Amino acid sequence: MLLVGLTGNIGSGKSAVAQLLSERGATIIDADVLARRAVEIGTPAYKAIAERWGTSILSSDGAIDRAALRRIVFSDPVQLEQLNAYVHPEVERMREVLVDQARERGDRLVVCDVPLLFERRLTDSFDRIVLVDAPRPVRLERLVRERGLRETEAMDMIVAQMPAELKRARADHIIDNDGTLTQLDQRVTEVWSTLLREASAPREDSGAAYQTALN
Repeated sequence: MLLVGLTGNIGSGKSAVAQLLSERGATIIDADVLARRAVEIGTPAYKAIAERWGTSILSSDGAIDRAALRRIVFSDPVQLEQLNAYVHPEVERMREVLVDQARERGDRLVVCDVPLLFERRLTDSFDRIVLVDAPRPVRLERLVRERGLRETEAMDMIVAQMPAELKRARADHIIDNDGTLTQLDQRVTEVWSTLLREASAPREDSGAAYQTALN
């Protein structure tokens, strides 16, 4: 099994690439989905967040209002790291379970969508790293247009992440998403073909690095 870490700074189009890889047959494990589960009402992370930031970040049904919380933490690195400390350990645990299940099924190519892969120092957990990237002005415009964010809020989210230039130097494959959907689809096809060849090549068990990094 080839275990792939898919990452990219906010607004890069990483989710679109994950969808295209899924359509080609990859097993997708989405960190954002796991993060939502990690903060469901009643979970330890939910209780810690509610205690730390109070009822102002809760919606009318008692769930975490992610937009309200985001507006607070992305303008303050200390608070952002506190939030990550509450959420990420549980996300890692759930991801490990899903990877083990995929390995038991005999899945050939598993892609973990991990926005903070480099920031959380998870590179050694994966056999290959695929980075989705786009110029900062393009990413900013997407956040404002597609997510309805204020420009200042979008910039806070962008600058809170490691610069893409540093990530490009450490990625095995780069998908530049600065053109049309047709161009993106073609670029994903090229990377997908390469990953399939790498998955078929004789190699050590792909789970070794992942398990070692989490032990």
